[in-house]
Amino acid sequence: MRSVEPMEGYGPASRRRRGLVRRKEMPLWQELPLLLVVAFCLAVLIRTFLVQAFYIPSGSMENTLLVKDRVLVNKVIYDMRDPVRGEIVVFRGDENWTPEVTEPVSNTFAAKLGRTIGDLVGVSRPGERDFIKRVIGLPGDKVACCDAKGRITVNGVGIDEPYIADGFNSDLNQPPNPNQCTSRQFTEVIVPDGEMFIMGDHRQVSQDARCQGPVPISNIIGRAFVIVWPSNRFTSLSVPDVWKAYAADHPTAAAPALEPMRKDDPATEVFALPFLLSAALSARSGLPFGTRRRRLPS
Repeated sequence: MRSVEPMEGYGPASRRRRGLVRRKEMPLWQELPLLLVVAFCLAVLIRTFLVQAFYIPSGSMENTLLVKDRVLVNKVIYDMRDPVRGEIVVFRGDENWTPEVTEPVSNTFAAKLGRTIGDLVGVSRPGERDFIKRVIGLPGDKVACCDAKGRITVNGVGIDEPYIADGFNSDLNQPPNPNQCTSRQFTEVIVPDGEMFIMGDHRQVSQDARCQGPVPISNIIGRAFVIVWPSNRFTSLSVPDVWKAYAADHPTAAAPALEPMRKDDPATEVFALPFLLSAALSARSGLPFGTRRRRLPS
């Protein structure tokens, strides 16, 4: 039989010159630190710009949220739309807001280091000025309590609140106190432009807008949308039907456009994500990052 000579330019040496021969994979001891760094950077970027886990330190939202629950907070939703009545939001309180943290915090070096790392990846407890409450009123709304049935009213309409557990509402007979939220009664508040009226679901212990005033919408960190821990309490945090019905029956003007809640421009960090992922995949396959990047279609 006649032997067939390889065509010119397609021999083994040519393939090696064109970089088509698979190189030896990076050892695990070199690859693992790189992957850990990439994973940490992704976690920091996600925590900073997209979703963050928050620890519930007080009972002001019982029984919707219990102490030691962890919720996920969507941090970009209010960059695209305004808040909605009935949503649960995490926000930064003004200086006059009283911290609600009920558990002591250790100040040892190990505890501080753990909190720092946890804060970077978004699994730490909130700061003293971070609060979680339910949106009751939006700019222009008139919020008061109480009507003949002892309910809060929004623009004169009484609201049945199914999320307030029996025995968790504040005292109806106690006179209103502008410095304490111990009474269910409070004088009518017209929510200023750019602000929101928020209240906790456990009205007996929650320190909220009844006595501490409305909160700027620009102070919102994000919307809590799901309980993720403990696992037996996993559930979504949707807008109650009573608020959906109210919005449908009593439409109001939309709240003013939100100001940017973060001064940082995420474009640079988000733009870097494809390069970080490419670096990790290159390390996995053993190909240089530059070679893999050049092979991507333009």
